[in-house]
Amino acid sequence: MTYACPACRVPLRSNDGRLRCPTCSHVFVKRDGIAILAFEIASQASEQASFFDTSLAPEWEIERPYGAPRFHNHVIRSKFRRSIGGLGDFSRAGSALVVCGGSGMDAGFLAEQGFSVATTDISSGASLRALERSRRFGFPLRVVVADAERLPFPNRSFDLVYVHDGLHHLEQPYVGLDEMLRVARSAVSINEPAAAAVTRAAAVIGVAENVEEAGNHVKRMSLDAIQARCDEAGFDVVQARRYAMFYRHEPGLPMRVLSKPILFTAARVGSSVVNRFVGRIGNKLTVQAVRRA
Repeated sequence: MTYACPACRVPLRSNDGRLRCPTCSHVFVKRDGIAILAFEIASQASEQASFFDTSLAPEWEIERPYGAPRFHNHVIRSKFRRSIGGLGDFSRAGSALVVCGGSGMDAGFLAEQGFSVATTDISSGASLRALERSRRFGFPLRVVVADAERLPFPNRSFDLVYVHDGLHHLEQPYVGLDEMLRVARSAVSINEPAAAAVTRAAAVIGVAENVEEAGNHVKRMSLDAIQARCDEAGFDVVQARRYAMFYRHEPGLPMRVLSKPILFTAARVGSSVVNRFVGRIGNKLTVQAVRRA
């Protein structure tokens, strides 16, 4: 995997375990097997990085969704299946980059599909947890501390570039999307909270959040805007849809109840029926696109 300067976008040169930009001479280091390829970051991103470094339960972050209640596991995995459902052959092998990859859950899912995976996050703590997840569950993973708005890779570096609930953390989520499109060789998958009336209503009654615990405003995205950005970058959208889904980051009593044998099947079928009829106005979105030949 080739690294590039986040500012100059030229390949970095390796020297004595460090990485140097031949243009601006900035030196980047590696710690604990992780390349630290981010410049000084904006205050909001810095606050988020500090939160994710220390404020989450490490074992849950490394293990999820394994060991979670059955319905919680089902919801997470069904979300992942939606995120690659339109990609066909692009969802079966090759190289993949997860942007805003956190503690490596999505990287693990992509590894299960046969991808050679790299993951980035602005949090060094999350990056260490992702590395531990890869060791614990036995899949190779390249882990990089990076700013999603300035990815440290050359153009068209990865067959698939993937994000799940990450861009909405950014000051400029569409800049992060542009960076994904820049470094994608073949395909992208964008999975984010949707700018939706149902979400605005949920925020009013306190079910959804406008400001997350990490301190960031939730920058919900638009299907139309994402599709337009993909088209401008030379990608054909193969799937763009909204759907309805709600779950807490850590499962509570409702998830445990719905995971009981008597209720699990009903909950699974019920969520499918709801999405069949009202998914088009749902609170989540997925866009998958492939680069034009």
